[in-house]
Amino acid sequence: MSPTVDDLRNDIRQAVGRYERVESTAFTKEALAAICGAVGYDIDTNELPSKPQMRAGILWTVGVLDDDDPDDAASPFRKADLEAIATALRDE
Repeated sequence: MSPTVDDLRNDIRQAVGRYERVESTAFTKEALAAICGAVGYDIDTNELPSKPQMRAGILWTVGVLDDDDPDDAASPFRKADLEAIATALRDE
């Protein structure tokens, strides 16, 4: 059986040193910043970029998007996105 979206989010959270969550929630800005660091997408950690910018950067770095345009990542990650991120983190 394939993992659920919640399972994937928690796998990603744990891979970047964040805490697993019991309830179903999207990533916080801090969690997205940690994921950016883990996949090698450079951000200013003193003044975090917008969530769409960080999501786009993550997806660009793992090969899902062609660039890091925040307009292409305006909504939370879909399951396929989470699978790609989890695979990238496992491969590191």
